[in-house]
Formats: sequence, C-alpha cells, structure tokens
Amino acid sequence: MARRYDPERRTRIMDAALAVIASDGIAGLSHRTVAAEADVPLGSTTYHFASLDELLVAALRRCNENFVQALRASGLFAEERGGERGAAEADLAGELTRLLDQWFAGERGAIELEYELYLAALRRPALRPVAAEWTEEAVALLSRRTDPETARALVALMDGVCLQVLLTGGTFDASYTRVMLERIVAGGDA
Repeated sequence: MARRYDPERRTRIMDAALAVIASDGIAGLSHRTVAAEADVPLGSTTYHFASLDELLVAALRRCNENFVQALRASGLFAEERGGERGAAEADLAGELTRLLDQWFAGERGAIELEYELYLAALRRPALRPVAAEWTEEAVALLSRRTDPETARALVALMDGVCLQVLLTGGTFDASYTRVMLERIVAGGDA
C-alpha cells in the first residue's frame, strides 16, 4: 500500500496539540488525544514527535511565532522612527497599552493558551529555552523603540500584568498599565 503524501500533517498535529491544550490543559495532552483531534493515525504523532515534550516544544514555538507576528502586525514597528531615541519612544507606553487592551478585549483563550505553555517550562526543562526565546524576541522587537534594558523591563511588566489579569479573572486596567509602562520608558531616559 502506498503511503499518502501529506506535507501539512506535522502542522496539523501541532495545531491539534494547541487545540487539546486550549480545551483540556496540558494534563489532557497525549499522543492519542492529539491524533484524534488532528484526525491522523496515532503513529503519525509519534513519527513527527517522539515525545510529548517534543510536541510541547513545537507548540510553544508556534505560539511564540504567533505572538511575534501579532507584535509586528500591531504597527509598533511599522515605520522607521528616526535615529533619536526620544522619537522612537514617543508614546511607546500608549501603543503597548492599546495592544494589551486589544488582546484582552478579544477571546482570552489564546492568551491563556500561550501562558499555559509558557509557564509549563517551570516543570518541563525542555520548554525553558523556547520560553526564553519568546522573551528575547519580544525584547529584540521593543529594542527597536528603546534601549534593551528598558525593553526587558517593559516585557516583564506586560507579562506581570497579563498573568495578574488571567489568574485573578479580573479586567485589564488600561490607565494603570499605561502609567506603569510610562514610568519604565521614562526611567530608561535617566
């Protein structure tokens, strides 16, 4: 019997893993649940991903890519802002606040999924380098608008705000977030 050519199967398996995690959490993830979700034979999941950690690494990397695409699409980096740091930092806090506000105005499932995978690195060492990649990508993008130390502090604050909103079930406080982001941006000028 000839093997069916399916170049998108690996991607479908990763997407299925994300769907399983979104609905049942990481605890619900298994090769069997992913195979059922992707509508592929069980052997396909183990062929493409020998272990669940390998599958989680691929899923987290996919989330990272989606996040970086969202940052790039946000307009924060769309135009050259000139050589002066002040021009590049102009209303950076406001733009980041609007971006977070848009994320929280939509379905929280995507944000929860990303953070569940991100925080899984606490217990799964294989995920730690990929979680670090997410931070480094975000810092690199924000460093186009400010210095690297300020960019790192902005990422840390945004992470903290997102986690607090998600964990408490609260609402995103845009005015408070903007003030805190402005303080970090202003501190980078000192």
